[in-house]
Amino acid sequence: MTHNITDIFAADARDARPLHIVSRKHYAAWRDSQPAAIGHWLDAQAFDGAAGALTLLPGDDGLAGAVIGIGDAHDPDSYAHAVYGLPEGDWHPVGHDAPDALQLGWGLGAYRFTRYKATARKPARLAVEPDPAIVDLIAATARVRDLVNTPTEDMGPEQMEAVVGDIAAAHGATFESIVGDALLARNFPAIHAVGRASHRAPRLLHLQWGDASHPHVAIVGKGVCFDTGGLDIKPADGMRNMKKDMGGAAHAIALAELVMARRLPLRITLLVPAVENAIGPDALRPGEVIATRKGLSVEIDNTDAEGRLVLCDALAYAAEQSPDTLLDFATLTGAARIALGPDLPALFANDDALAAAWIAGGEATRDPVWRMPLWRPYLRYLTSGIADIANAGSRMAGSVTAALYLERFVPGDLPWAHLDTYAWNDSSRPGHPQGGEALGLRAAWAMLQARCG
Repeated sequence: MTHNITDIFAADARDARPLHIVSRKHYAAWRDSQPAAIGHWLDAQAFDGAAGALTLLPGDDGLAGAVIGIGDAHDPDSYAHAVYGLPEGDWHPVGHDAPDALQLGWGLGAYRFTRYKATARKPARLAVEPDPAIVDLIAATARVRDLVNTPTEDMGPEQMEAVVGDIAAAHGATFESIVGDALLARNFPAIHAVGRASHRAPRLLHLQWGDASHPHVAIVGKGVCFDTGGLDIKPADGMRNMKKDMGGAAHAIALAELVMARRLPLRITLLVPAVENAIGPDALRPGEVIATRKGLSVEIDNTDAEGRLVLCDALAYAAEQSPDTLLDFATLTGAARIALGPDLPALFANDDALAAAWIAGGEATRDPVWRMPLWRPYLRYLTSGIADIANAGSRMAGSVTAALYLERFVPGDLPWAHLDTYAWNDSSRPGHPQGGEALGLRAAWAMLQARCG
């Protein structure tokens, strides 16, 4: 679906043109070091090293090279504009001291989703020997984008099962899928309740990998492959992009795959409840009371608050595995987007050290997350008169109450963090093409690396 790594990097730099990389702060000194003709050319172009700028440099035989302006040298986004701004061919970086960010930015900028439509041109290639760790991180981001971009007809619960099964086989992990009425027999009633109306059977995907002596991390992802809203149906504009409602699962799958690919000294449990929230004769109704794995009864205030229902069974099951850390990813609430916009995932955690580590990972990788409060007095908005808890209620603090709902299914002594991520770019910009996006993934990866020492 995406470019092969050979379309992005060229290890042989002998035929590559020079690509000068400068910042506005250092541009004047660099310009003064160039031949007079180049300096005059740059002045005529009004090039000043501003972030996002790019100018081709003339030579006796035509094109002699190029220069790009960057902002933060350690931000991959600083380089993404060059990938398609430059002509096709090989380019060797000059005047650059942040190779990881450059390589990552190049890979992210080169991404195009090509399953159904070919691209008009290839990306310019970066003439460097790629770092295998960066290649794996590029692949993880592409995995998220590919999964989210794929329409539900080709990425329903059964296709998601196939993806996770293939990943498990590639890395020697154990894998099982609990499908349809087997969910009831195995005590996952909430997952079944959400997915039962679809002709595509709901399921819980369960992958395990790693040495039992290593720290155990459970990773859970919301896998609602399409969300109509159920009987509380979404309007057309709200439903248009709901193929992306499995974005949390895409993050969880990619993070688990990255841990295995890099053989991080962890033991991981990956759980993905994969369902389609459809409308049909057996659809979940507002006002029903459903059971959950934990034994709490839930009154359905709104069938469009279904993500927390599938997650609560998966979280309860994850906790039963006695992990040292529990992480979940979900495209859970529009309220988080209203509060923080599309680029900042909302982070909730019951453990300050875990939250601080995720935030620090985001700062180090330029993949920011923003901590939001688990303000427990707002549990009053989830009060039910006939069940232990309601799945929704007031429009107040929607992302907070969603997180508080999930917290009810996590033991208080288990460090847990929940990321409410958008997983989407509404419009294109360099390094972030319109469509599926990994938001908080690099931050989580850096956190896990740091916690492993």
